[in-house]
Parts: sequence; C-alpha cells; structure tokens
Amino acid sequence: MDNQDYLKALQDRASSVLKHRLEAPGMASQLEEAVHYVVHNGGKRIRPVLAYASAEAVGGTQEDADNCACAVELIHAYSLVHDDLPAMDDDALRRGQPTCHIKFDEATAILAGDALQSLAYELLTDTRGRMPEPSKALEMISTLAAASGWKGMVGGQSLDIEGAGKIKNEQELALMHQLKTGALINASVRLGALSTGLVSDIQLQSLETFSSCMGLAFQIRDDILDVEGDTQTLGKQQGKDLTMNKPTYPSILGMDGAKQRMQSLLEEGTVALEGFGDKGSNLLGIAHYIIDRQH
Repeated sequence: MDNQDYLKALQDRASSVLKHRLEAPGMASQLEEAVHYVVHNGGKRIRPVLAYASAEAVGGTQEDADNCACAVELIHAYSLVHDDLPAMDDDALRRGQPTCHIKFDEATAILAGDALQSLAYELLTDTRGRMPEPSKALEMISTLAAASGWKGMVGGQSLDIEGAGKIKNEQELALMHQLKTGALINASVRLGALSTGLVSDIQLQSLETFSSCMGLAFQIRDDILDVEGDTQTLGKQQGKDLTMNKPTYPSILGMDGAKQRMQSLLEEGTVALEGFGDKGSNLLGIAHYIIDRQH
C-alpha cells in the first residue's frame, strides 16, 4: 500500500468509527445535527492518522488506537468551532462550508464545541474499543487533558489572540504554535503508542521528538499556504492571517526562511524515527504529507 492509499484508508477508518461512536438513538436535535455537521464536514484527519501510525510503529494495531484516534479528532473539531466564533477569529468559512455558527447560530456552536470536548473523554473510557490497562488508560486521559487545556491548545489560542502585532521573533512564535497546534499533534502520537500497552519509555521519547517537529512543521505549512494558497483550495479564507495582523513564519523569517525551517524540522523528525525501522515508515510518510499538502 503506497502512502496515499495508506492515508486514505486511515482517514476512512477514523470517519467510520466516529460515525459509529456518535450514534445517539432518539436524540433528534439541532445540537446533534451541529455535532455531526462539524465532525463529518470534511477534514484531513491528520491527528487520527498519526495515532494509528504511532500504534503500528510500536507493534500495535489500528484497532488498539480507534478510540484515542477519534478522541483527538473530536478535540480538534471542538477547537475549530470555537476558534471560528465572532469573539475569536470570526470566520464564516471552514473546509469550504459555512462555519458552525453561520450554519446554525452562536449558541448552538458553543454548545456543540462543549459537547465534542466531553465526547472525547467518553471515548477514552469507551469499552466498545480496546482498553489498555487502568494505569495506561489514566495516562491517556491525562495526556489529552494536558494537551487540550490552558498549558496546551487553549493556552496557545490565548497567545494567538494576544500576539497580534506583538510577537516579533521566532522563539515567541514557536512557543505559541507548540501549544496551539503542536500540543494536540504530540498527544495524537503519544496516545496512539500508549493505546497498545507495548511502548517503551525510550520509544515515547523518540516519538515526542518526532511529533514536536511535525506539530511545528504543520503550522509553518499552514502559514505558507495562507500566503501562497487560494481560498477555494484551502476551504477557508486565504490571507486571513495578514488581514488580522497575526504573526506567521513567513512574516518573521521570510518565505524562504520559513520553508527552510520546515525542511529542517522534517529532517530532525526523520532522525527521531530511525530506531523504529520499517515500522516507522508510515509515520515518515505522514510527515512528508504534512509538509507537501496543498490545503
């Protein structure tokens, strides 16, 4: 199976498991409609794919990682719903479709985000999937909570709001993105490995190095696409960062500097996977996809 086929298979698997886990018989409501709208409205499923590939890299199976793969995607989906709200980035377009608060209303969008966050933790304790031993399950819950909270993604979102026109160097920018984007990507890789019950501490350290590199590379690619992409391909408004005076890698390092930094992160992440041999090849393929993607 080549890299594109592998990615497509895991994206489809994540979407299928999410559809099954989100079934709610007898709950016909606008909130349920909104939840399904944002979860199944496209998306690259990068975080679930990373969780699956990480599980396989340490000798586990895709089934091991089903629940944690979907949990990180629900956290990601909730973050996008709230990020698009008028009080945040005030976006009307997401994945080529109206954002949740435009499709429904602000109250429904807020509640949908709240519901998605809670559902993520339900999945980590869902006995319909393969459950690791209690100590590992607790570590997985702690991992997702830390990555999602004020010392992780939410903290990064706060820095993003505060940083418009203020962040002037790469160190400050990297810190913001390591929290806002990188924390959940780190969690995806870590959760996938933990879900197997097979990962060693040394392997976790190597995977953390890899995921830290990829979290930052992912954001640099987003910054580049905001300049070089187009609205139709991106599925969201091109040039929004510049309009909102947000700091980006191209604005601080220049376009050539941003691309060089992204390449150096790929190289560092590649070295981190050397100890996994052939089992790490799918993670490496995802890394190349992250820096080559067009949306």
